[in-house]
This record gives sequence, structure tokens and C-alpha cells, in this order.
Amino acid sequence: MRCLSVCALVLAFLMAWRGSPLSAAEVDTSPMPIEAVRAYPNLKFDLPLLLTHAGDGSGRTFLVAQKGVIHILPKDESGAETTEFLDISEKTLYKDNENEQGLLGLAFHPKYKENGEFFVYYSVKKPPLTTVISRFRVSKDDPNQADPKSEEEIWRLTHPYWNHKGGTIVFGPDGYLYVGLGDGGAANDPHGNGQNLKTWLGSILRIDVDSEDAGKKYSIPKDNPFVGRKDAAPEIYAYGVRNIWRMAFDRKTGRLWAGDVGQDTWEEIDIIEKGGNYGWNVREGMHPFGRRGVEKRDDLIEPIWEYHHNVGKSITGGHVYRGEKLPELDGMYLYADYVTGLMWALSYDEAAKKVTANRPIRAQPLPVMSFGEDEAGESYFLVRSGQIYTLAKNTQK
Repeated sequence: MRCLSVCALVLAFLMAWRGSPLSAAEVDTSPMPIEAVRAYPNLKFDLPLLLTHAGDGSGRTFLVAQKGVIHILPKDESGAETTEFLDISEKTLYKDNENEQGLLGLAFHPKYKENGEFFVYYSVKKPPLTTVISRFRVSKDDPNQADPKSEEEIWRLTHPYWNHKGGTIVFGPDGYLYVGLGDGGAANDPHGNGQNLKTWLGSILRIDVDSEDAGKKYSIPKDNPFVGRKDAAPEIYAYGVRNIWRMAFDRKTGRLWAGDVGQDTWEEIDIIEKGGNYGWNVREGMHPFGRRGVEKRDDLIEPIWEYHHNVGKSITGGHVYRGEKLPELDGMYLYADYVTGLMWALSYDEAAKKVTANRPIRAQPLPVMSFGEDEAGESYFLVRSGQIYTLAKNTQK
């Protein structure tokens, strides 16, 4: 595939302005002096889905394959072999024709260096349509090997359909585990889960994995926004989302960013607020959705950014860049579209509450599955064909 021309990128951006409350003159859409380049060129994976680190000072980088294997990448990017950290493929459900299932999430405990605990979110083979979050521990004898017998299931959810599983699990600066979910699947949110506080579906959860409430393998943080309400699940931190893919905390500000995949017309980027209602399924992006659609309301939080399906049809949320190699990207949110393969860096002025830049990154049209950070804060992204990419200064004039 050839690189998109600057003209094509500019055209895509002009098309993206449809329905936006901003004008193109207010937002910088000039191409970034950054390009996508291959990382780990001698490695190729079967459905790589997540790249992260343990935060333990070891500098190790971990890669999750959707079918159920976690790899440790070689420290030398020219290496041709990985170390298998954990293989739960025999327990993990994945089907090519139901490809939103599998091993979807990995999060290392903030005190992993001391306790050796990490957590995974995956679809189990039995019963069907079920996802779990399990705690595992590293082997006592080998820091590069997890103990497969240490699995302790702490959370379970049955979904009505195979799609919209969400799957991001991530620890916040507060030490709690955040869980990004979908609305249950199918189309149009047929069960109305997005606006139903009684179900976890269509929500972002927040739980404490270091203690247990009665009848649970975790506890509910006392300051969760819906604690004490009889009409709401106390695990819910925010709701009204369709299918979070993906979400990440800004390691400098602690803000939680999320990409929420749209349905008919609009893809969106949200900054997640405690107790926030993000509008699905009565809003899609900044617009009414369906027969029950509503206009903008004070109790519904609008996305900070949206783009039309003329530009892309499935957002892959990324993270705010905080590395040192590319100061041009500092504080910018990286994201892509899985269908068109376009990629951007977005700047948001929190004081003014508006986007100031949404700039294309030069890359081949690549189906980006997920973004990730290494321990130093450098960015990578994974593509469906099995390769790992990173970002570098643009050498083309």
C-alpha cells in the first residue's frame, strides 16, 4: 500500500468538519512532521491486540495476542524471538466470524514489583457470551513467566450478543481498576443498556481489587458516583457509551481519555468524567440518534471531538503522548481509524474546553487494532496483519 498524499489527508479533514461546532479555521489540521515506521521488524504476531508494560522498572514490554497469549518482547528491537509470559488460549474464545471476543485486556497492578499481580479480561469458552476478569501472579522462580495455576476469577459478565465487548482494563492514578465495556452488542442498543444504570453494559466500571465486599472478589470504592442508589450498579463510574475501544489515562494529568466506536454516522473521543452520561443510545457523537434521539442536554456530556463516516468508520482510541523522543507530540492524543487506516494527533485546550489541533500522521493506510506505551512513555501501535509500528520524525520532505 502506498502512503496517503498530503492532499488526500487534507481532503479527509475537510470532510470531517461536517456537523462539527468548530470551523476548520479554528483547528490546526496541518500534517505532523511525524511518520509511522516498523518496530521489531523481525517479529510478526497472530492478531496482536495490546502492548503495555509492567511499571516495575524492568523496561520490559508485553504484547497481548487476541487468541490468548501474552508475550514479552525482546529488549533489542532487532530480535526475532519473544518470551511467552502466559498462554490461556485453551480457555479463551475467539472466532474469526465473531472477532470482538478473545483476550482483550491486560493490566499490571500498580504494585506489581512488590506483589507480582496482573489482571486479564477475556472471553471464556464456556458458558457462551461470557467475559471474565481474572487475577494472575508471576512465577516465584522466573520473573519472565506467569503462574498459569494462579488464576483467580474476580468478575464475570454475560452479554446478549458476541460483539461490543469493550475490553480495556487499566489502573487509574487512584489505584483502582477501570473497565471499559460495550452496550451488549447487535445494533442500535436494542435493550437500552447505554442509558440503564442497573446494568454494567454500556458503562465504564471502577473497582478496588485490593479488598473484598461481601459476596464479591473486589470492593466498591466508597466515592463511586452511584453508591447508595437502588436504581444503579455501584461499580459504574460513567455510562452512556456504545463500545469503548480503547481508553487510557494521561500519565501526566491523570485524565481518562476514551475512543467510543459509533454506529451510523459519527465516531467520537471522550474525556471521561466521574458520573458522566455520554449519551448513547439517544446521542451519537454530537447528534440525536434514532427515533428516541434527543438534542444536546445539560445532563449529557458531549464528546470533545467527532468525525464523520466519510472519514472513517471505526475509531481506535489511543493515548496522550508523554515520551521524550518526539517533543512535537507532547500532550497530544493519538488515535486512528481501523477502516480507513488514517491516524491523527489531537490537541485539546482544557481551560477553553476545545480542540485546537487535529493533525494527520503520515502512514500507510493501516488497520490499527490498538495503541500502546512502553515504560518510557514511547508510543507503539499494532495492526491486524501482525506487525508492530512506532512513530519517528518524518524524514520525507
